[in-house]
Amino acid sequence: MKEQKICNSPLLDTRARPVRDLRISITDRCNFRCVYCMPRTAFGADHQFLARDDLLSFEEITRLTKLFADRGVLKVRLTGGEPLLRRDVERLIELLANIPSVEVALTTNGSLLAKRAKSLRDAGLSRITVSLDALDDVVFRRMNDADFPVARVLEGIDAAASVGLTPIKINTVVKRGTNENEMLPLARHFRGSGHILRFIEYMDVGSSNQWNMKEVIPSSEVVRRISAEFPLEPVDPNYTGEVAERWRYRDGAGEIGVISSVTQAFCATCSRARLSTEGKIYTCLFANQGHDLRALLRTGRSDEELAAALDNLWRQRTDRYSEIRNAELSAAKKIEMSYIGG
Repeated sequence: MKEQKICNSPLLDTRARPVRDLRISITDRCNFRCVYCMPRTAFGADHQFLARDDLLSFEEITRLTKLFADRGVLKVRLTGGEPLLRRDVERLIELLANIPSVEVALTTNGSLLAKRAKSLRDAGLSRITVSLDALDDVVFRRMNDADFPVARVLEGIDAAASVGLTPIKINTVVKRGTNENEMLPLARHFRGSGHILRFIEYMDVGSSNQWNMKEVIPSSEVVRRISAEFPLEPVDPNYTGEVAERWRYRDGAGEIGVISSVTQAFCATCSRARLSTEGKIYTCLFANQGHDLRALLRTGRSDEELAAALDNLWRQRTDRYSEIRNAELSAAKKIEMSYIGG
């Protein structure tokens, strides 16, 4: 029997957007130093990561997720940092997978996936996304800035496929002057594999990556380049609010996606909330501040009080950063991607 919901009415923000997706960052640590996310200039040896006591416990995360599920959340995605660095993450997956009507997914850099794929699946993980920015090993090592070989990520993808975590999504952040020549090799490699390759425009998340619009390759250019070798045709979205624009190969060899948050804003249908590692809720990827729920959790507030706080936050939501992006907004200090989980 499903648990009784605290709130049955639709929870909508000021633009009538529901909350459907919850992204949960479970660690601020990562074993990569990707140039667009955790550049070593900002996250070097002297960087202070959060103390363990500052992180939400698995029980705290589960409690909040249940309240979000009562408010309409259908999909939960575990992120980081690198989420597989969080000890016993399989136990958290088991807890979340037992929440009625919630699908649990995870995004990883793939470095630890080969050894963990089966345990993740056994714990109840439904879907997995792997970040992979190049097939060429030299380019890949330069981008992850941790001297990590691409072969081990590919092994992780194969391991995930072998235990049934399919279809796997492969996310590639494309940055001009860095890895744009990897688009076609990636398309060739994953065509016919059943996996879904998705190209993401280089975004101005955080303030440490020295973002420059000149380094953004528009999704339209990505589609044009790939379609020149492998003709593509558009596909309808799977659901309202899907962030990736879908394209399929005309010869039936699968599909790709493009995520265009810089050149084609999708703020109007954004249904995502983000829970940070230390328990702050962010209602936009490009936010500069969050709302502290950990303090409420740790001062004995009831579920009703927590639910009221969530309702209030979402109903006041006005975010539409990508629609109004300008020099002043881009220059403002924003929360880092490695902290909020992308």
